[in-house]
Amino acid sequence: MSEDQSLQEDQSLDPVIETEPELLLADENVLEADDEEELQWLDAAPEDQRPPENLSAQLAGAFLKAEEYRDQSLRTLAEMENLRRRTEKEIGDVRKYAVEKFAREMLVVLDSLELGIQAAAGDSPDVSKLREGSELTLRQFLAVLEKFNVQPIEALGAKFDPTLHQAMTMVESDEAEPNTVVKVFQKGYTINDRLLRPAMVVIAKQKP
Repeated sequence: MSEDQSLQEDQSLDPVIETEPELLLADENVLEADDEEELQWLDAAPEDQRPPENLSAQLAGAFLKAEEYRDQSLRTLAEMENLRRRTEKEIGDVRKYAVEKFAREMLVVLDSLELGIQAAAGDSPDVSKLREGSELTLRQFLAVLEKFNVQPIEALGAKFDPTLHQAMTMVESDEAEPNTVVKVFQKGYTINDRLLRPAMVVIAKQKP
C-alpha cells in the first residue's frame, strides 16, 4: 500500500473522532433530564415516603420515646405488683380476723360463765354438780375460741404492757415489784396475735 493511500485512510477516521464530544454531551443531557425527573418525583411524593432530612435527630427522638414508654411500663408493673400485695394482705386479714367481732361479743358470755363458777361456792352436792358442769362448759368454750386463735392474756404477775393491759388503778405493795400486775379485774384476749380486748388490771407501785 502506498503512503498516499494510508494517509487517506487515516483522514477518513477524523470525522468519527470529532463526533465523540457530541455523544458525551448527549449523555450529560440525559443525566440532567433524569436528575430533574427525580427531583420532581421527590417534590411530588408524600412526606412519609420522602427520605428524612435529619436521620440522626429522628433516631435520637425515637430512642427518647422508647425510653419514655419503657419507664411508663416499669411504673405500671410496679403499681400492679403493689396492688397485688395489698390485695393479698387484705384477703389474708379478712380470713384471719373475720370472727373478730363475733369473738369479742362471745367474751361477754365467757365472763358471765366464769363469774358463775366463782359464785358457786359451797360443799352441797347440788352446788358441786353445778360448778362441775359450768367448768366443763367453760373448757369447751375456751377450746372453741382456741380453734379460731383466740388466746387469753396471762397478765397476773407480768410487767405492765400498755399494748395488752389497761390499768384501772395502782396500789402500794411490798410483795410485788413496781409496775407489775397484782390483780386482774377482767381477762384480756388476743386473736391471731392481735389485741382483741385488753386485760383490766391493778398495778403495783413502790411505797414512799
